[in-house]
Parts: sequence; C-alpha cells; structure tokens
Amino acid sequence: MTKADIAAILIDIGTLLELKGENPFKTRAYQAGARVVESLSETEIAERIEAGTLDEVKGIGEALAQKITELHQTGELGFYTKLKESLPPGLVELLQIPGVGPKKIRALQTKLGVDSIEKLQQACLEGKIAELEGFGEKSQEKILEGIRNREAYGKRHIWIDAWEVAEPILAGLRKLPQVVQAEHAGSLRRRMETVGDLDFLVATSDPKPVGDWFVAQPGVKEVTAHGETKASVRLESGIQADLRLVPPEQFVFALHHFTGSKDHNVQMRQRALAQGLSMSEWGLVPSEGEGTAKAKAESAGRKTDIKTEADLFKKLGLAFVAPELREGLGEIEAAEKNALPELVTVEDIRGVFHNHTTASDGHNTLEEMTAAAQALGFEYLGIADHSKSSVQARGLTEERLAEQVAAIAKLNASKKFRCHVFSGTECDILPDGRLDFANDVLATLDYVVVSVHSSFKSGREAMTQRIIRAIENPHATMLGHLTGRLLLAREAYDVDIDKVIDAAIANEVIIELNASPWRLDMDWRHWRRAADKGLITSINPDAHTTQQLSYYRTGVNVARKGWLRKDHIFNSLKLSEVTDFFSK
Repeated sequence: MTKADIAAILIDIGTLLELKGENPFKTRAYQAGARVVESLSETEIAERIEAGTLDEVKGIGEALAQKITELHQTGELGFYTKLKESLPPGLVELLQIPGVGPKKIRALQTKLGVDSIEKLQQACLEGKIAELEGFGEKSQEKILEGIRNREAYGKRHIWIDAWEVAEPILAGLRKLPQVVQAEHAGSLRRRMETVGDLDFLVATSDPKPVGDWFVAQPGVKEVTAHGETKASVRLESGIQADLRLVPPEQFVFALHHFTGSKDHNVQMRQRALAQGLSMSEWGLVPSEGEGTAKAKAESAGRKTDIKTEADLFKKLGLAFVAPELREGLGEIEAAEKNALPELVTVEDIRGVFHNHTTASDGHNTLEEMTAAAQALGFEYLGIADHSKSSVQARGLTEERLAEQVAAIAKLNASKKFRCHVFSGTECDILPDGRLDFANDVLATLDYVVVSVHSSFKSGREAMTQRIIRAIENPHATMLGHLTGRLLLAREAYDVDIDKVIDAAIANEVIIELNASPWRLDMDWRHWRRAADKGLITSINPDAHTTQQLSYYRTGVNVARKGWLRKDHIFNSLKLSEVTDFFSK
C-alpha cells in the first residue's frame, strides 16, 4: 500500500474516532500521523518498516507505527475494519453533506438522534437544526442545500469515475471470441463532464454468449433486462450499464446514433433527408420506397460501403466530426466547410502547473512530484502550493514559501531530473480582490496562480470585480478554477464570466482549464468563444498526489469539447518558450 493510501486511512480513522466521541488528542494523533507519513518518501517508509525504526520518527508512536506497518505490508488494518463496522452506516454517510463535520454530526446525534441523511433533512424542515447551539439559520439552510444537491446529482457520476468502471467492461467484451467490435457510446464517449448511464455497443453475429457474459460479470448487483439484442444491469458502483448487440454491418450506424448527442443526431438526420436519405441506427438508405426504415436499412446494410464513422460523414459531404464535438453546436456547418479545428491531443501537453506538495495540502514531496512528472514525459512542472490565508490547506507563510523557492532552485541545480521545476503559488484572492502575498514576495516566483477559496456568496457584481482586481495585479500569471464549482457537489459562484475573460485577455493573464475531474473549470461551453477572442489556457491538473498529475488527460477531453487547438494551450509550449514567457 502506498503512503498516500496509508495517510488517507489514518485521516479516515481520525474522523471516525471523532464521530464516536473519542478523546480529541487521540483523533489528532492520527491526523498528525497522516501528515508525517506524507512527508516521508516511499523508500524511507519501507526501509524504516524493515528495520523496525518507524516509531523513531517524530509524530509516530509505537501503536501508530504498528498500524502503518500492517497497512504497508498487508493492505488491510483490522482496527480500521472494526472501527467502520462499529458505526451506523447512516452516520458516516452524513459526512457527504457539505458543512457537516464530525463534531456537528456528534452533536446532531446526541441532541436530536440524527443518524441518517433522512433524519437530518427532517430535522432541518422542522427548524430543529437552527435552534441548536453552534448551528443557526444559515447552517440549517446550507445543510438543506447540500442535501438537495446530493439528491439532484445522485443519478449522475463524474466522468473519470464512470470511465474507470467502463474500461474493464469494454476490455472484457473485446476479449470475447463472438465480439467483432466493441465501443463505448453515449456521454462517456463524448467526454461529458458527468455521465448518467454507461452505454456499450457490440458488433456480433452470435449475441447470446455476449449478453450472458455481460449480465454475469463481476460487479453486477442487479439485472434489469436481458434480451437477444439488449441487456441492462445495475452495478455495485450504482451506475446502470446498457449493452446493445448489433450485426457487424450495422455497427457504424449504431455507434454514431448511440454516441449522440440528440441535437447532433437530429441535425445529421435532417441533412440526410435533404439528400434523399433516411438515417438511423440501422443504416443510411433512400428515404423513399417500400418497407420500413429498419427493414430497408437491414437489407442495404449487408452491402454497404460505409465501414467507419469517417465513411458515414463523408457520405453526407462532411469531414469527420470527433465524438467530443457532437453537441449540435455548429459542428455540422464547420464539417461541411472543412473548417473543424485540429483539436489538441494528450501528446501536445509538455508540462503542467497548479500542483501541490506536502508543503501545503498535497500528499507527495517536491521530489516525488517531479519524478512522477518526468515519468509522464513532461519537460517541466509547476509547483503552486496554497498561500497563507488557506489555513485549512496548511497554506505557506512568506518564510515557508521562500524555503520552497530555494528548495526548487537547489533541485534544478542538482540536475537530478530532466524535468525542470518552476516555482509558483496558488495565491488566494482575498474578498476585496487583493492578493494574499505582497508584490515583493510574488516577484520572487516564476509564476502566480490566483484563485478564490472563500466568501463564495458575495454576489455577481462583487465577485466579478474581486476577480478582475486580482487579474489586474501585474504578478498574476494564471486565474485558477474560475467559477469555484465542484461537480455534483457545489454550484459555481455567481460571476460574469464574459467580463472576466475580457479582463484576462486585456491583462495577458491565462485562465486555466482546471483538469481536476471534480472541477473541469472553466466549463467547456465557454472556451470556443473565449479562444476566438484570443484567450490562452493552461490545462492544469490541480494535483495533490503524484497519481493526480495524470488528470491533465481529463482536461484535454474538455479542451477538445471546447474546440481548442494546440496553439490555444500555454502548456503545449516548449520549456524554452515557457521560460521566456515567465521572464517577461
């Protein structure tokens, strides 16, 4: 088990102990132990466990060392398992509601008997929460809003979560001897930021064994349909997965149809009709004549010359439209004029900015993050730990920031890594628009990411002016997660996005495309117009672990949905070009 996994479990243990009302010193010991684990390298942890000296590290006592050793060697911890089993499941579930931490849950359970989200909601509706000491009307409304958001978003899933569930299923389908072709479809294939159901399409002349495998695969909790051409299951993750089985000659048409979107498909069918053709999931056939569209398509499909989606678009006089662009937002017209952009690719990205280390709330050290970036093939890496006002994220003081700048310079000078490290900060935008560090401090850095982390309810005009004032600071390089949204958890704060875009262009400030799968902010729907105006973006993973550096790939998905080309992307530049930009 990696140190990040161990630290996460230690933090979880502290939280669960707090829910049980254990001694605060005991809960804090686990949280402090997690931070110590994060500060050590994987090699040092392994060596100390082997030598039996882990308890000699300050902040790790004998009992904690035993638990860390058990986790590291076996991947399990009996104490943790029993602790989870000792608490009502509904109590732990309350932690999913924003603004409800362990202390508040303990108070709610003790004073009102609240041990589930249902009981919490009822207590809010009856006004009982507002009457409790330490809560009040605002807390009660915030809790209700969190419950409503959870209900509203409960049926959708973050794209990356859905992808991680779907990939093994697709791989399993492709291994079956009866399967000729298999692909994802639906919103997952279009790289939408959230996904409802999973859609799989298979070309086969022998559908029964494929359908039987699908409904019997590991992870299936419930079979909701199982027919000759379609099967549906509910997975243990809560996601519904649908499988459609079609003859090989119909696969291309079905793939296009079930990829969608609805608006794109409507426009494609209209274009086909204008050319005297009927287009459906069964095929592309003359619109006139005897028989149903399905019967005609099935007959024509056996002798079709359309073998790929590119052939299908070409048949209708169009350039190939990438799945990410199929939203009915002008892609048909652009394809007709052969004016679709050459979209950015994962291979175009040479490095990433806005990344965190153990200096603030990251889980890996500077060297570990650099090694991971180099392993990804990056030429450069930007470190932007939190500034001092982000107390909850252990933001850096001026002194600690100076130490980090020196450590980065020393690492670069050592030539230990080919990957060059740039020194930066994610500097809080204060409520009045000032930045969290003075200009003379910011001047010591290679770049500055400015972000809002507080006072989200200030109102549209105030928030817009706040962000614009920060952008106008001469040391601001990038604007981080423009709207502050957390997908399926927190709505974006109210801000005039167009005004902020114009201000960024005027001040030569980059607006990042935050590639964290829970943010994907700025939203892809704004990027095409923004890029046409001249806005440049940097696809930043907002990584807090070495593994999260790869989130830049999710950001590329969103950039492609936003019609972005390589020349729109700051971190597609070579190291020398980035260095020149920062030196200005």
